[in-house]
Amino acid sequence: MLTAHSRWEVYNGDNSVFSAKRSHAIQLKTKLQVFLANNVHEHICDFRVEGSWTESSCVIYAGESSTIIAQMHKKRSVGSVLLGKDKFIVTVYPHVDYAFIVALIVILDEIN
Repeated sequence: MLTAHSRWEVYNGDNSVFSAKRSHAIQLKTKLQVFLANNVHEHICDFRVEGSWTESSCVIYAGESSTIIAQMHKKRSVGSVLLGKDKFIVTVYPHVDYAFIVALIVILDEIN
């Protein structure tokens, strides 16, 4: 769900799971800060997404560290251009929730 503050809120039923927002209002490259529901003060993000939609790729990091937890790039094909059916190649590192990564990629796709 997109809020009026350009923040995406993700729920599991009635329970908030996480929120994502752009790091800055104007960006050349997409940068999202992701906050888990229990991070109420949001001083430091729990995860961050950095990507380039023109290059059709992104990297998802744990917090402010350089630890990569997942990577994505779009696979370009004639079918994806003509039929509008995008294909994503996603690498999810061990011990990372696949559904969480997919949710972040969907948000990134919707933003762009």
